[in-house]
Amino acid sequence: MKLSSRARLLAAVFLASCAALAQAGDLVVIVSARSPVESLRPEQVAAIFLAQSPRFPNGAVASALDQPVGSPERDQFYLRVAGKTPALLKVYWSKMVFTGRGQPPRELAGSAAVRRAVADDPALIGYIGREALDPSVRPVLLLH
Repeated sequence: MKLSSRARLLAAVFLASCAALAQAGDLVVIVSARSPVESLRPEQVAAIFLAQSPRFPNGAVASALDQPVGSPERDQFYLRVAGKTPALLKVYWSKMVFTGRGQPPRELAGSAAVRRAVADDPALIGYIGREALDPSVRPVLLLH
């Protein structure tokens, strides 16, 4: 049986997503330890990161920070929270930017950079590897 180009591409994307999940450990969605936000549901986090809601549930402004494109953390985060593969996420942001409805979150270099930025600003939200947690930030959602 011969696979079409599309079927091979879909299989490659699926395998790459599985590999990314296997490489990344548990992730935590974090806010500053100074933030009043205690916990969030996955759909609330997805709304903030996909520019569908610019606020935390308490009404405070929320600004999302991303890990680098292609990082296992980013791939795992969007699969778990929004059900989006890297390819679907790219299409999503292309449409959002083209229609003027939103911009993707600002990217930082990795978990340590995201943690430092979030710790300094209660309006920020990010995700990091669980092992990068420290008292400067508060986990509001655990992804495993």
